[in-house]
Amino acid sequence: MAELVFFSGTMDCGKSTLALQLDHNHAARGRQGIIFSRHDRAGAATISSRLGLRADAVEVTDAFDFHLHVVHLLSAGGRVDYLICDEANFYATEQVDQLARVVDELGIDVFTFGITTDFRTRLFPGSQRLIELADRVEVLQVEALCWCGARATHNARTVGGVMVVEGAQVVVGDISVSDDEIGYEVLCRRHHRRRLTAATARVSVLSPDVLPFEQQA
Repeated sequence: MAELVFFSGTMDCGKSTLALQLDHNHAARGRQGIIFSRHDRAGAATISSRLGLRADAVEVTDAFDFHLHVVHLLSAGGRVDYLICDEANFYATEQVDQLARVVDELGIDVFTFGITTDFRTRLFPGSQRLIELADRVEVLQVEALCWCGARATHNARTVGGVMVVEGAQVVVGDISVSDDEIGYEVLCRRHHRRRLTAATARVSVLSPDVLPFEQQA
């Protein structure tokens, strides 16, 4: 029975690495698949991992139709056993519906990977639709860590190391950036609520988390 599976997690938790590993495992067993991605940090038509792994992929555009794409391949005599869909949080809700059709009508497994919420802690439309439709939602067990060492649960957008909470929902960036560049950082909920990034924590004179104490005479 074919499945629509959504593997979710914060940035830096190994989603793209798992996507590439899953593709390798299925291909090693003689299955034929297609890799899709959108807004990958390494550029168009690419899926890349922060561990240095990468592979060619089909770039998903606003007008892309997954169901039509697969039907055309099958009609031309091609074989498709599974789809690997990275950065699925950037897909339109209609495209997620198309992926569900691929599973239900064509009997093809679809494995999707993406973060659930944006830098404002709001669900991406693609992720929301996947949560609504997926046969399984798997939260990745490799935990990303906040700068404080706690489990990171939120994605923060930064400019020069300072967290921002306004702007377009989709701005491509990475976790390794120079000063004044737009970047991203994973934080625990407490520090996301306080907008306290690694950079701003270093310049803080006294954290409110530290309990006051009386000065000894």
